Amino acid sequence: MKKALAFDIGGTKIYSTIIDETGEIVSEIEKFSTPKTLKSITDLLKEQISKYESKVDVIAIATAGAVNNSNSAVIGSTGNLVSGYNTINFKSLSTKKVFLENDANSAAWAEYKIGASKGSSVSVMLTLGTGVGGGIIINDKLLKGKSGAAGEMHFKMYPDKRRKCTCGSWDCFEIYASGTALKLDAEEMLNNKNVTTYDVIDGVKQGNEKMINILNKWQNDIIIGIKGLVNIFDPDCVVLSGSMAEFVDIKAMEKEVNSDIVTSPTAIKLAEAGNYSGMIGVSLLALL
Repeated sequence: MKKALAFDIGGTKIYSTIIDETGEIVSEIEKFSTPKTLKSITDLLKEQISKYESKVDVIAIATAGAVNNSNSAVIGSTGNLVSGYNTINFKSLSTKKVFLENDANSAAWAEYKIGASKGSSVSVMLTLGTGVGGGIIINDKLLKGKSGAAGEMHFKMYPDKRRKCTCGSWDCFEIYASGTALKLDAEEMLNNKNVTTYDVIDGVKQGNEKMINILNKWQNDIIIGIKGLVNIFDPDCVVLSGSMAEFVDIKAMEKEVNSDIVTSPTAIKLAEAGNYSGMIGVSLLALL
């Protein structure tokens, strides 16, 4: 059975393991703090690859940032990775094939192959965390766009410059649907810069009406974005993953979305592929 040495490279952590062609994790998952220099990142990758490349058929890397359509290079890095990250020559790290894909796209593929959207030829996945990631499957293929950057959730929510997004633009979906967004909602609605997302969630659990209103406002912004995505892509389902997804009322969201779209009804689901879906998805793509 074919295997991949998989990596998941994020701004704070790098994970590594071996995954087979069924999506099964077959070795210990190793975790590292993301180094702060380009050399340190490449040295870490080289060290891991030198240990395991004789046992695998391909090196599969899920990474933050947009990846080109040949799956060979990062073309758009993110602010939480070291400057110049997109200049790394990943192909030179191994004598075997090195395959890259955006981490959210990879997770979306894992959901499509073994998770919540398995059997759905058209699906949208949203990762709700500190930011918002996305991946779109159209007719059983990952939507990449002309350059590889499709699926980034930075479409405009409002036209009047209410909030500046981490990408530098104004009023992107990410700045209204992320964990960061929930904190901003709380700050604005309570006029308190010290409030946290934990305060909001704890307050909701205790029945605090102000905190419930904050969470509802945040969830409603997510619903607005999903309605637009559903009207454009007409998916079988929308899958929600990430640390913030557990705070969403899935049934209420599905009902509201389907009450106000022009396409046929869609399903809203929680992700099922697990915490390592990025590594699983990129391995399955690399082993195709």
